Amino acid sequence: MRRTRTTAALLAASALVVVAGCSSSGGKEGNGKPSAEGGGEAAKTPRMKIAMVTHSGQGDTFWDIVQSGAKVAARKDNVQFLYAANPEGKEQAQLVQTYIDQKVDGIVVTLAKPEAMSDVVRKAVAAGIPVVTINSGAEFSEDLGTIGHIGQDESVAGEAVGEELNKRGRKKALCVIHEQGNVSLEARCAGVKKTFEGTVENLNVEGTNMPATTSSIEAKLQSAEDIDAVVTLGAPFAAASVKAKDGAGSDAEINTFDLNADVVKSLKAKEIAFAVDQQPYLQGYLAVDGLWLNKVNRNVVGGGKPVLTGPALVTEKDVPALEKLTADGTR
Repeated sequence: MRRTRTTAALLAASALVVVAGCSSSGGKEGNGKPSAEGGGEAAKTPRMKIAMVTHSGQGDTFWDIVQSGAKVAARKDNVQFLYAANPEGKEQAQLVQTYIDQKVDGIVVTLAKPEAMSDVVRKAVAAGIPVVTINSGAEFSEDLGTIGHIGQDESVAGEAVGEELNKRGRKKALCVIHEQGNVSLEARCAGVKKTFEGTVENLNVEGTNMPATTSSIEAKLQSAEDIDAVVTLGAPFAAASVKAKDGAGSDAEINTFDLNADVVKSLKAKEIAFAVDQQPYLQGYLAVDGLWLNKVNRNVVGGGKPVLTGPALVTEKDVPALEKLTADGTR
């Protein structure tokens, strides 16, 4: 089952044409400190500097894919790409302030913790720096003066999962939240509850501690043997749930949001029933490219409204088309 949006599909198609034959390279950030990327063949427009600040925790492969897309767009557009991340809202806001002080030409930011981020985003806009939000907090983006949001509608994505669980005859689902206070994760679980005809229980885990996450899920499956579906909200936590299921001797079906190479392998092995793909590569690519287009041609991607990159539900039937792409780090 696939759910798409016309705008996102058209943008995805044009992006694929643009990036054909391109590549990017460079190291990853460490300990939340900013790092820079750029270079290679580029557009003949004035050099720009664009910064991205996300709420990523250490080891979250989702954000590696986002950066892959952003780096390819940056290389094409003659952009120096800067990246930093911190899962704590206060520290994330401080990173954004650092880039405001550097007078960058554009900022890409996530709004997983909108209360912590709203003031600094407004400061960037007031300083004349265009801001695009990605991935989380779409409902807050426009009011902060940004030029747009790129990502999936988290509530709609959750509703799609609830509907799929109904089709599969599930009766009780466990929704695993790996970052407390993240509005997007909460919206996903709320969406599942909205359409799922069975019952849904949320479980908060320490997402930055994978052994502890696995133990928490295993303990829950042992104490509630009637749970027949586990929904994780990020690809790394799907593997933890598979391990927890085995440890608990549970028959629960494992499903997840987001893709990576391990999830595709688990889909192929039928350890995971389905995954929700929000196309993170596209989020990174369109965010950087959108800021470049706004600077050089005054374009506003999506007319200022959210550009949806998902959800699309994928199963083992999609594995042949996805294996190479996940191995390349683009899906």
